[in-house]
Amino acid sequence: MKEFLVEFFADYRTVIVFLHIVSAVVWVGGMIAMRFAAHHSFMELEPAQRLPRVAHALKRLFMIVSPFVIILILTAVIMAVGLGFRAAAVDASGNVIDEYAYHIYNLVHVKESIWLLMSINLVAMIIRRNKAQKLLDSGDMAGARKSLELIGKYMVPINIVLGIIAIYLGVTLRNAY
Repeated sequence: MKEFLVEFFADYRTVIVFLHIVSAVVWVGGMIAMRFAAHHSFMELEPAQRLPRVAHALKRLFMIVSPFVIILILTAVIMAVGLGFRAAAVDASGNVIDEYAYHIYNLVHVKESIWLLMSINLVAMIIRRNKAQKLLDSGDMAGARKSLELIGKYMVPINIVLGIIAIYLGVTLRNAY
């Protein structure tokens, strides 16, 4: 499998990196637009209109970004293997062969961990949004508000910050060699 990924990356390097970057931009950019542009517009609506509109907008956002999250994770794995970070850093026994390469190899893991954490947070947001929709459908506006409030106040901002950090690490990794 490793040989396949190395060869696949070598053959489609530009496309893979492009898809990875576009996926990060759509995911993080979509959250930024939702939190800092759409959120303020929603606040101008009456509460009875606001919650259904927020729930609908989040549903649309999550439908848009979900395929990009999958693409981002797949391209990350292909790049991590295809660029040979591990092979440059450690030998077959796991002994460090180059300190700088080992540092870069660890950055790859940090970046992958950030995207994984963001993915878990996204799944939690989707679950909360779906719960809020059910509460809205049953007429429980207070319960829906509570469920949606956590997404807007904490979950999306956390993913925005983590996403910006991961993008920065990606630029760092891209310029490492």
